[in-house]
Formats: sequence, C-alpha cells, structure tokens
Amino acid sequence: MTFHKTTESESKYNHLEKMPVSELLENINKEDKTVAYSVEKSLPQIENLTLKVVEVLKAGGRLFYIGAGTSGRLGIVDASECPPTFGVAHDLVIALIAGGDGAIRTAVEFAEDSEEQGVKDLQKEGITKNDIVIGIAASGTTPYVIGALKYCNGNNIPTGCITCNAGSPLATTAILPIVVTVGPEFVTGSSRMKAGTAQKLVLNMISTAAMIQLGRVKGNKMVDMQLSNNKLVDRGVRMIMTELNISEDEAQTLLAKHKTVRNVITHNS
Repeated sequence: MTFHKTTESESKYNHLEKMPVSELLENINKEDKTVAYSVEKSLPQIENLTLKVVEVLKAGGRLFYIGAGTSGRLGIVDASECPPTFGVAHDLVIALIAGGDGAIRTAVEFAEDSEEQGVKDLQKEGITKNDIVIGIAASGTTPYVIGALKYCNGNNIPTGCITCNAGSPLATTAILPIVVTVGPEFVTGSSRMKAGTAQKLVLNMISTAAMIQLGRVKGNKMVDMQLSNNKLVDRGVRMIMTELNISEDEAQTLLAKHKTVRNVITHNS
C-alpha cells in the first residue's frame, strides 16, 4: 500500500488571505475541535505505550523523547516540566532534538536529515536496554528519529512513537506506535497546528499517567512539586491547609520546616 501523508493533504479551506480575522479564527477553532476526538481513537495505543513507560521507569530506567523541529520542541517542553511538576530527577525524562539545544529557538538546516545523528545523540546519553525511547514526528518520515529507533530496535531498547500519519516509516519502525490521524491542516502542511496539538495532548497523557503510577500524585495534588516560586509556595500552603485542616500560618510554618508538601503530610497526618 502506498504511504500517503494526510498531514500534507490539501487544506479544506482556500483563499485564506481573503478571509477576515474572525473567519480565520472560527475555522482554525473548528479544526482544533476535532483533535481530541482523533486522540480518543488512539487511546488503546496510548495505553500500551504508557504501560511500557511505567514498567521501564519503575525498574529504574529512563524515558527519552527524540524529535526534530516542532515535534522535538514539544518533547523538550514535556520533559522539562516533569521535574518541577512531579519532583523527579532531571535525568529521568530526557528530550533530544535534531540540531541540539540551539534548535530549540532557531531552526537548524538539514539537522533532521541524518539517521546517524539520532543514534549519536542517544549514545551520548548512555542509552541502554533499560531505557525507553519515544520518537516524535508528525510526518512519520524524519530520518533523525527513524534512525534512532532502528538503532534501539537492534539493541533491545523499547521503542514507541507519536505520529500523525498511518503507515508511515516511523509508525512501522516503532514497536509501540501511536498514530493520531488529524487529517489536513488549516494551512496546508503546517503540522505545528492540529498535529502539534495532538502530539502535545498525547505527551501530557503519557507523562502524567506515568508519574501518577510512580506515586508522584496524592489524591489529585502535585505533592512532590518543586517550590520554585511564590505561586507554587502558595499552592503548597493551600494543599496543606486542606489536607490537614489547619490555618494558613500553621501550613506556612510546616512547609518551611519540611520543604515539600509530601514531607509535611507524611510527618503530620
């Protein structure tokens, strides 16, 4: 069967430059509304990959995201939010992007076109069969990502992917693929839009569910969050007040003493 990139299909809308802003926004929103339903269809695949991630992390392994461009940046966003949100080590969830850290802000020409570079970047991080690697590429054709997953498959390292094109090389390379078919973009081929939104939703689901399974949430609260600014300190105080049914002053005193919400609750329940 011939592989067809639905993310590159012609937009259902034309003459965009003639649309007033109100119509542009309405139509973009109309397309965005379909994304969550597309993700819903992929829930069994998302569950399978998430279960494997949990298994690997519980056994002491690491989760790697690897991508290029928008997909790579989305992986970086998700990985960078895990330590402050869930209090995990910075090297538990690691995101790699084609072109290195400089590509986070500025596109690096042709960085994604080398299968070998994806392998080298993983090797620099000391990747082992105890880890798991998730390739992220809306197109499903990015050589940097595919090369990395091929290397992992050949070395008994678990692999998954998040892509938006069924039957793509990436989807057929990953052992545990997630394919969210969002269809044509509002601006033809602009996969930072619906495809990017879908990838962000899936990443949220994988990392959040995994961290909950690792015991990093109590009830529905981020009890291990890093108290790195006043907003988060205030949130921590409110959690403690609710959990222990004490005053704000008492909660502030306990948090200053024990440093984390979890420690306060553990020592005072």
